Amino acid sequence: MELGMEELMPRLLPVDDCDLSEDFDPTVPPRTPQEYLKRVQIEAARCPDVVVAQIDPKKLRKKQTVNISISGCQPAPEGYSPTLKWQQQQVANFSAIRQSLNKHRNHWRSQNLDSNVTMPKSEDEEGWKKFCLGERVYSEIDALSDSEHLGIDYIKATVTSVLEYLVSWFGEKKFTPELGRWLYALLACLEKPLLPEAHSLIRQLARRCSEVRVLEENKNEEEISALNLIICLVSRYFDQRDLADEPS
Repeated sequence: MELGMEELMPRLLPVDDCDLSEDFDPTVPPRTPQEYLKRVQIEAARCPDVVVAQIDPKKLRKKQTVNISISGCQPAPEGYSPTLKWQQQQVANFSAIRQSLNKHRNHWRSQNLDSNVTMPKSEDEEGWKKFCLGERVYSEIDALSDSEHLGIDYIKATVTSVLEYLVSWFGEKKFTPELGRWLYALLACLEKPLLPEAHSLIRQLARRCSEVRVLEENKNEEEISALNLIICLVSRYFDQRDLADEPS
């Protein structure tokens, strides 16, 4: 190894060159401590200074960059800040729903969808937006063979992908009851510990909810309550406490 590299990685346990017999063979298992240390020195000298990993770009997931903002939520409009008791009750209700969901998860995995239901593929962003927000799914899918089953699969990747699509939609559109119901359902399906991208998404979602409730000129109590609920679940159930509403 070159001197420059030795300066970057100093030896914690310096070892002098070992005096070994002429018949020393580094390919056989060491018989003495000296032979073991000599073999380590030989293997270290053969290692390249820089190793480059060979990564197949086809296996990389699209849009995998995760940007986590440390900024918090905007305070609720005056008169609309939820009480601590209300927030605690929502977290308890949400926890009960998640427990019920987990209890029935395996059952629904094995069930076939009705013949009139078409589920978009996980990467079909526009398809999922149409499916979740009530627009007719018009794309066709290939017929399945008799041996194949189309069951409901609650996998982390699909839940996170759909959540990403809807959060992206919400960033440019108004809040609607249909959107709120799907956001709540997806949060209920998120598994802990959160994937890094899911962690970023729910924080983005909570901040967007806080922006919408402030910018809304004609305050709708039902809509504000729904936005408060999402912020509450993100901050208090998923432990993003810096985003929590201060109790009124």
